[in-house]
Amino acid sequence: MRVRTTSTAVTGAFALLLLTGCGAADMTKQASPFANAQGAKTVTLSVQSWVGAQANVGVAQYLLEHELGYRVDTVQVDEVPAWDALSQGRVDAILEDWGHPDQEKRYVTDKKTIAPGGDLGVTGHIGWYVPTYFAKQHPDVTNWKNLNKYADRLRTPESGGKGQLLDGSPSYVTNDKALVNNLKLNYQVVFAGSEAAQITQMKQFAKERKPFLTYWYSPQWLFEKVPMTEVKLPAYKEGCDADAAKVACAYPHTPLQKYLNADFAKTGGKAAAFLKKFKWTTEDQNEVSLMIANDKLTAQEAAKKWVEGHRSTWRGWVGA
Repeated sequence: MRVRTTSTAVTGAFALLLLTGCGAADMTKQASPFANAQGAKTVTLSVQSWVGAQANVGVAQYLLEHELGYRVDTVQVDEVPAWDALSQGRVDAILEDWGHPDQEKRYVTDKKTIAPGGDLGVTGHIGWYVPTYFAKQHPDVTNWKNLNKYADRLRTPESGGKGQLLDGSPSYVTNDKALVNNLKLNYQVVFAGSEAAQITQMKQFAKERKPFLTYWYSPQWLFEKVPMTEVKLPAYKEGCDADAAKVACAYPHTPLQKYLNADFAKTGGKAAAFLKKFKWTTEDQNEVSLMIANDKLTAQEAAKKWVEGHRSTWRGWVGA
């Protein structure tokens, strides 16, 4: 995620994802056992470790299997290596990309080995957040200029005497260290290790009604359980994040995109057509994500429940 340049257990891989989060090992070398099987109706989908991305794959897999008769395999690949895997045909599609302009130029524009798959229908946004109960007590904390005032309140044993800015996985590409430095903030970026670990920490803070400052993103189901208020950073302007070392602005709002292997886009038949049409809302994604992460349904259980209740939404995707 352009948290990410800057969501389930269908198979054993999904179970692993929930345990390891975005920091899981890169598996680009693990091609799908179904990839390129002669005459087989198979599709291989790249799956990222955050729950919203898993919700996309869960519903897509369910419909491909139950409505279009495909066998679907999923391969866990971190964000940037996923572009290599897609270009090489190890996977057929990425269903949620948060913006990787360098990879897009290389593979879509120059090499033409990857084709745009269209808008997912969800707009992603990364930001810094404090729990709403703390923002109500201290309204000025929602302006970055006042963060140093609260650094002592937000200090933890891990932050080395400074305030803590909680991040998720080190594999996420974030601007946070540069922002802290360039905005001269008395904070230390502390990585939880994964989305799951970050959520556990935030839920524990909320249970104890403790203040915290965290890097977080929407859409994300946790907002339903732990209301949070965004801290206003200097306004985002086109190009303000071009130099990673000099970033001193907020993250953009990013319409999330799908990408297909270029050959699959041309020859993938009904599966490719379906994935291009797959487009839903933030509310749809959050509904499935909440079932997976909070209600502990498997991805297929959550997908089945969503599919049964939203027939009018997905019928057009399968060409019916």
